[in-house]
Amino acid sequence: MKPSFEQIPTTATASWSMLDRRLPEEIPFEWHHHPEYELTLTLNSRGQRYVSSDVGAYDDGDLVLVGPNVPHSWSSQQRLDPGQPHVALVIWFSEAWATALIGLFPEMAGLRPLLEAARGAVQFSAEAAREVRPLIEAMAGQDEPTRLVSLLGLLTRLSRDRGARKLLPAAAGQGGGEDARLQRVLEHIHQHYCQALTVEALARMACVSVSAFHRMFRRHTRATPLEYIARLRIGRACALLVQGQTPVTQVAEAVGYGSLALFNRQFKARQGMTPSAFRQHHRAHFQ
Repeated sequence: MKPSFEQIPTTATASWSMLDRRLPEEIPFEWHHHPEYELTLTLNSRGQRYVSSDVGAYDDGDLVLVGPNVPHSWSSQQRLDPGQPHVALVIWFSEAWATALIGLFPEMAGLRPLLEAARGAVQFSAEAAREVRPLIEAMAGQDEPTRLVSLLGLLTRLSRDRGARKLLPAAAGQGGGEDARLQRVLEHIHQHYCQALTVEALARMACVSVSAFHRMFRRHTRATPLEYIARLRIGRACALLVQGQTPVTQVAEAVGYGSLALFNRQFKARQGMTPSAFRQHHRAHFQ
């Protein structure tokens, strides 16, 4: 399954978006990406969180900021209170919105380091999540002007969270003509990462030489093109391994590896264990 492109809902009367998502049965695995930052608070739910190649357990109060175009999904396993739904309170805002905010209001300059760190993904500390939880819950019922003021306070508090940790390496800033070219390449990678991709073909898509493409790609993503593709493949493989009984050989083929040995080697390098051991570990600890 490729990560689908998600069109974030917007309105003419708001500069950013919020969704109060309540699911009585489960939070389904929906591998997707979008150009906006996404801040998600998950409540009354326990399961697995997938952010690119990072796979980890989440619990009630999980608060994560995912960067632009980073594939991600949550997949629930149980509700803490069986009589209440899984809840995901989701906030989306664009990089242009955040940049304009910092430019207009010097008081928001502290937000810049957080946005840079969250170009990959950031998980906030349990203390910060507990503190801002009432604020985020209240935002769901506020009118748009009041909600905007609440968001500014929320981002200010999160930018001061010393206990926040990176889930992924942060990508470097984008700008100029490179932005559009790299966006075109990333869209193609996200749609076809389970297929054979060559650096030469990606460089042609970006209209630059192979050496220039390597430099541009590393500058923006802090990874080589092949490392980036491997990250997407391993992230999807983790989901397949824990969600069913598909043999490891078929999982390898499904995410684009013609060589089982190469799949095992790259999987172990990123997850610290073989695919089979990863599946056994998950079953022992989460089922």
